[in-house]
Amino acid sequence: MRLAKHLILFSAGGIIYLIIEILYRGYTHQSMFFVGGLCFVLIGLINEVLDPKTPLTVQMLLSAFMVTTVEFVSGYILNIRLGLNVWDYSGLWGNVMGQISVPFMAVWFFLSAAGIFLDDWLRHVIFCEDYPGYRII
Repeated sequence: MRLAKHLILFSAGGIIYLIIEILYRGYTHQSMFFVGGLCFVLIGLINEVLDPKTPLTVQMLLSAFMVTTVEFVSGYILNIRLGLNVWDYSGLWGNVMGQISVPFMAVWFFLSAAGIFLDDWLRHVIFCEDYPGYRII
């Protein structure tokens, strides 16, 4: 059941990420399904690993670091090693090898709140898990 749950959440995260990217950039790449799915599952695992009363801002900060790490590793593989050129942040301030940047880390921080709420809602609706309460700090 745990594997099935994570596959369902992975798929939901992957599809949602593709939609977000199409709305933002007008296009996407099929690899983003896997990147978005992995990020969504990792965001959801915060509730399984940390105390359920962990403040929302701490969860968002952890999520931003996890997404940025996944983005860097996947960007290194997809863009640098495989030469797919899915994205390039080299023109942005605070970028590392054109794969991650400070401005996008801030975007991931704020978008992660939606990811946290959506993960909790899906777990509640689909898997009958308790819906957590939230504390900002």
